Amino acid sequence: MTSPARVPAKAAAQAPAPSRAYRRLSVEERRTQLLDAALNLFAHRAPDDISLDDVAEAAGVSRPLVYRYFPGGKQQLYETALRSAADELEICFAEPQSGPPTERLARVLDRYLDFVDEHDAGFSALLRGGSVAETSRATAIVDEVRREAAEQILIHLGAERPGPRLAMLVRTWIAAVEAASLIWLDEGKQPPAEQLRDWLVDHLVALLTATAATDPETARAVRGLLALERPDGPVGRLARGVLPVVSEAAHLL
Repeated sequence: MTSPARVPAKAAAQAPAPSRAYRRLSVEERRTQLLDAALNLFAHRAPDDISLDDVAEAAGVSRPLVYRYFPGGKQQLYETALRSAADELEICFAEPQSGPPTERLARVLDRYLDFVDEHDAGFSALLRGGSVAETSRATAIVDEVRREAAEQILIHLGAERPGPRLAMLVRTWIAAVEAASLIWLDEGKQPPAEQLRDWLVDHLVALLTATAATDPETARAVRGLLALERPDGPVGRLARGVLPVVSEAAHLL
């Protein structure tokens, strides 16, 4: 049997290497690629500081290609990225209704502060407003996140249809969380996130306690909350810290 011809080593070295197969991205894959690039940019820079050329460069494509998938330009891309970030943030609020309520809240705040940490400049620009990219649609997306956060907190308080006092209390606390997050970013993320989380939990407990003194609905929510708390949990720790301070007001009783 004839042996197969052998290619000389020199000829083999000169033979062209097989070309790497090129896989064309689907419409959805390309759109996701562009959106991921935009999300990374918007997370760390204010919308006004980002151009479509920046997005194209980050994605490794041409500017006309970005327009092909987002014909509304940067505004459409920003609102789409904002919608995606809002969906991610809303997931942070989902927490099983089991265990002490303040420990559930602490886990939610951990996820929220992780999000703020990862999207620092973009988060700050978003909440401060004043951007040329800010529109009624963008504002509506942000408000939706706030409503979702309030609804989740009220569910854990056992008050899905709250009266005006309790509803205002929760919305006030959410505004305080946003303000604290911005200050935290301005101050170089100090104090550490876990200390900020504990303070925010204490803040909500204090608001609930003060409002419970004059609002029966809030008082019921506080009683239900206390029944599920543990002595070594956030409420127990706060109570032990507050009692010595409150005792100074004994002469007022």
